Amino acid sequence: MSQNASPKQKSKTLSYIAKMRGKGNSPLKTNWKDILTALIGCYITIFVLLELTKMTNTLWFMAPFGSSCLLAFAFWNGPLSQPRNIIGSHVLTSAVGIIILNLFGNEPWAIALAVALAIALIMITKTTHPPAGANPVIIMLGNYSWHYIITPVLIGSLIIVIFALIINNMRSTRRYPTFWW
Repeated sequence: MSQNASPKQKSKTLSYIAKMRGKGNSPLKTNWKDILTALIGCYITIFVLLELTKMTNTLWFMAPFGSSCLLAFAFWNGPLSQPRNIIGSHVLTSAVGIIILNLFGNEPWAIALAVALAIALIMITKTTHPPAGANPVIIMLGNYSWHYIITPVLIGSLIIVIFALIINNMRSTRRYPTFWW
C-alpha cells in the first residue's frame, strides 16, 4: 500500500484483505457409513470403467470421472451430484471443447476460452458439475474428435449415474437422485 494512499483507500484495501481470513471451521460432516459407501461406490465404478477400456480397447474412462464419483457417492444429495448435472455437464463441456478446438486449435487462449464458455454454459443450463470443467482442457490437449463425446463422455457418465443409483439406494437413509430435471 502506498504511503500516499488516502485513509479511505487504505481502509478499503484492509477490508478486502480481511475477507480472505475466513471464519470458523469446516462444516463438512462424515460418518463411517458414508465413507464406506463412497469408497465402495468409487472403487466399483472406476474399476468397471477401466476394465471396459481394457476389454474393448475403447476409451471408457477420463480423469474427471474420479471427481464425479466423489460427488455421486460422497455428496450424493447435493445439487451438483444429480444425474442431469453429471451427464449434462460432461456432455456440454465436451461439446464446447470440441467446437473451440475445431474453430481455433489448442492454443492456450483457446483452451482458456473453452473452459470459460463451458463453465458459463453449464451454469446457464443449471447442469453445473465441477469435474466437467476439465473436459475442454482434456479434449483440446488430446486433440479428440466428436466421437469422444459418446465414449468416454456420455457412456461413462451414464455408467457413473447407474452405479450411483444402485449403490446409493442400497442404504435405507439415502434416496438418489434428489431430482432428475
